[in-house]
Amino acid sequence: MPDTLVLMQVPGNHDDMPDVSISPTLAANEAVLRRRQAGLPVLPLGFGEAGLPVHPTLTAALSAAAGQGQYGPVAGLPALRAAAAGYWRRRGLDTDPELVVCGPGSKPLLYALLLAIGGRVALARPSWVSYAAQARLIGSPPVLLPTLPGQGGVPDPSLLAEAARSSDLRAVVVTIPDNPTGTLPSSETVQRLCGVAREHDLLIISDEIYRDLVHDPGLAVPSPAEYAPERTIVTTGLSKSLALGGWRLGVARIPDAALRDQVTGIGSEIWSSAPLPVQHAAAYAFTEPAELTAHVARSRDLHAAVVGAAATRFSMAGALLTPPQAAFYLYPDLSPLQAGRTDVEVAGLLLDRYGVVVLPGSAFGEPAEAMRFRVATSLLYGDSEAMRWATLSSPDPLALPWIAKTLNLLSEALEDLRTRLSAA
Repeated sequence: MPDTLVLMQVPGNHDDMPDVSISPTLAANEAVLRRRQAGLPVLPLGFGEAGLPVHPTLTAALSAAAGQGQYGPVAGLPALRAAAAGYWRRRGLDTDPELVVCGPGSKPLLYALLLAIGGRVALARPSWVSYAAQARLIGSPPVLLPTLPGQGGVPDPSLLAEAARSSDLRAVVVTIPDNPTGTLPSSETVQRLCGVAREHDLLIISDEIYRDLVHDPGLAVPSPAEYAPERTIVTTGLSKSLALGGWRLGVARIPDAALRDQVTGIGSEIWSSAPLPVQHAAAYAFTEPAELTAHVARSRDLHAAVVGAAATRFSMAGALLTPPQAAFYLYPDLSPLQAGRTDVEVAGLLLDRYGVVVLPGSAFGEPAEAMRFRVATSLLYGDSEAMRWATLSSPDPLALPWIAKTLNLLSEALEDLRTRLSAA
């Protein structure tokens, strides 16, 4: 039987309970593992894991606190909240540690925020898969609004204004920089969005977990908190910039004390407290010591080189795309290769024939006929810790044999796919 990224729905006994499938990103990772266990070739471009080794100072910080097995404060250790506040201050956003809430990852924090805010939420189309899924879990189908061309992560402000006039919107979620497109909105677009939010009394949840992975460090990241600080909640974490996804640690800057208390109350019933050893390590990380700042900079440069090379290969195959500006994502449009197929069909073909794992744009809210795909290049850095360290430290990672091999395999698969689709 061909492998698939679509899993069965989880059975339930409640008529009003929405069907819940495993997240497409995690399903993609499981597809990779199944193929490897079966001895089949695989090119893992579906899972958005940072794919890099943990810096030794972080391992030491975690180890030093490993004996702390007790519960901690629901909102997080004071040292962690102070460090996160300092992180935001260094980026021009004045932050009171009392308005910082910590959780076991930014994903649970987002869910708690949606629960606390209530009502309908507007999302960009496309947008990260969990936003829409979490909105449905709280019983409020999201309003999906297209983005402006080349400006992922932020709904078109004009369409947001129309939606706010015709529905009971309470909030809008933005991702800056964006997953899945790897692009940034303009400052003008973000300012316009903030104006719409003020006019219609919307809260803005700004997921900025990729902020430190903008390829050009001189390029400004236009956070809504700059233009509407009173109504913008900012979330971030360590899973992307420091490759600590498995440690599960996120923080939220919540400007309203009442909402902060609601989120803390919800957290007390869902996660109680994030693991204390991880909180101690995160407090160290958010102070941004020189060795970690350099580590993030090397990671950023590596991501830029490899995702840029992959983008070139998609363009050479005839795909349309906006050049990625951040993180390790690109979002090619394969519709020029052939019309009449869906993105799920083409993703299945890439997987079954070539072992190439990508996510169809329909997982991110796009029409299946749009033939767009989220491609993540961050698992191409090597199959061992030694290879990943070598990749991170290389002055020319594209010349490394394992990187060059995977990029060549991608080119071969795309060329064969183009020939196959055009002949169909």
